[in-house]
Amino acid sequence: MAQGVEAQARQVLANIRAVLADCGASMSDVAKTTVFVTDIGQFATVNAVYAEAFGDHRPARSTVQVAALPGGADVEIEVWAYRG
Repeated sequence: MAQGVEAQARQVLANIRAVLADCGASMSDVAKTTVFVTDIGQFATVNAVYAEAFGDHRPARSTVQVAALPGGADVEIEVWAYRG
């Protein structure tokens, strides 16, 4: 994957927004995320993009460094959303 971690994080979060919208939800409905990165040294870059995407909403979050991700990606984000 040729994109840098910042571009990948932006794309991942755009994909999440699109999936949530298809379900009638938004980023403010996200209750929990798990961020997977292949290099924890890139956490600050990913975190800046993440914070921009979520704004004032602060879902619970875990961040884990992994050996590899599918497709050679550097970042992957799993979300759990709740609409009451």
